[in-house]
Amino acid sequence: MQLSQLEKLDDYRWLIPRSTRAGMLTDALVYSDENLLENILNDLSLEQAMNVAMLPGIVGRSLAMPDVHQGYGFPIGGVAATMPDEGGVVSPGGVGFDINCGVRLLASTLVREEVQPKIRELVNQLFRDIPSGAGRGGSIKLTSKDLDRVMTEGAAWMVEQGYGEPEDLTHSEEGGAMDGADPAAVGDRPRKRGLPQLGTLGSGNHFLEVQYVERVFEPAIAREFGLQEEQIVVLIHSGSRGFGHQVCTDYLKDMDAAMRRYRINVPDRQLACVPVHSREGQAYLGAMRAAANFAWANRQGIAHFTRKAFERIFGQGARMRVVYDVCHNIAKLERHAVAGLDRKILVHRKGATRAFPRSRPEVPEAYKAVGQPVLIPGSMGTASYVLVGAEGALDETFGTTCHGAGRVMSRTAAKKSAFAQNARERLEGRGIIVRSETKDGISEEIPEAYKDVDAVVNVVHNAGLSKRVARLRPLGVIKG
Repeated sequence: MQLSQLEKLDDYRWLIPRSTRAGMLTDALVYSDENLLENILNDLSLEQAMNVAMLPGIVGRSLAMPDVHQGYGFPIGGVAATMPDEGGVVSPGGVGFDINCGVRLLASTLVREEVQPKIRELVNQLFRDIPSGAGRGGSIKLTSKDLDRVMTEGAAWMVEQGYGEPEDLTHSEEGGAMDGADPAAVGDRPRKRGLPQLGTLGSGNHFLEVQYVERVFEPAIAREFGLQEEQIVVLIHSGSRGFGHQVCTDYLKDMDAAMRRYRINVPDRQLACVPVHSREGQAYLGAMRAAANFAWANRQGIAHFTRKAFERIFGQGARMRVVYDVCHNIAKLERHAVAGLDRKILVHRKGATRAFPRSRPEVPEAYKAVGQPVLIPGSMGTASYVLVGAEGALDETFGTTCHGAGRVMSRTAAKKSAFAQNARERLEGRGIIVRSETKDGISEEIPEAYKDVDAVVNVVHNAGLSKRVARLRPLGVIKG
């Protein structure tokens, strides 16, 4: 993709007209500034966004957020909606392998000056209490019947078992569980992989960060979220582990074969898809929702162990409240305005975050006055953001914004770079204590492997998709 093929609409929007390539059913729209666009053009993410514009039943535009980068089928940072009642399809590539990879923000009663002197002790305690790493199992033992309930009840099952508080659920997207999950649609392999992994962090870009609120941009909204400067918070980034990965793998195989029966042709086999109302489409959505509920239960377990670790170090007075929990990789049936009509559509968000303003009924009661919190993790050692949903997102992106900084280096390239050689020492020199199960857990995720999260957030803020509320700085990190 060349810069000359993009039409600049303004400082933060770039259009790829549907006439750019035969088969495109709609335009693709990229949210970016000129500097970020240089990195975006270095991979195939915009080619993938054009391919997404060819999906049967797509409505609106194929969208690319400023953190977009090349993924499987869809780009990571890609958004697309289809119309189920008019032949619209569902594509596992538009959700991703880590179904409901997402983030949860905990706000503590502590401030930085209380925690910083004990940050190494705290990080070590968190690392002991929260299993991390590829394939790693945890201390929550599930029976097959338990797993069925996790698939349908999500975080609520965890709270019932003593892993959290009822208020946690009211501060979570979907209340911590999607309706319509179908355990019968989940095969034996996902079950086997998921059984030992509840309450575990995983590997790759998953992390738990102890942070403090460095800056508040919108004091009134921050107060509604219960945030203030110097406050200690914890950001948890994890998903459905091997369970969701296997669900995606299984259904990609099924859909690849099913496309021939439905006479669907796509430009990339990684975009395997079927009609939403087909037998295969309904089975995938039932299994995807089950995996999403597993992920919410997983983050609920991690939050519980985080609370216990803080209590061990700082005593019973160290209380932690869930600010919000959002998912990044999901397909959801939602009602949106399409060509001036209120329609039910299936919104694929892959590496993208729901960002509903206060006008939407899905916003939790506690945040009705301001809108839904949006959590944007940055790269290890830089910063993260709390945003709030804005009306502009409803007008342009089906209520969606970015999900993080976005990679500019592959994991292999990051490990081979000069920056990886002394990554831990450089981070500690900046006062950030890091623990990881392996050396690769740090070297693959060095800050230099990611875009500038400040620049990414600046784009969505100025484009009117979401509004800056607070900037968070890390003090301690645990990784797989």
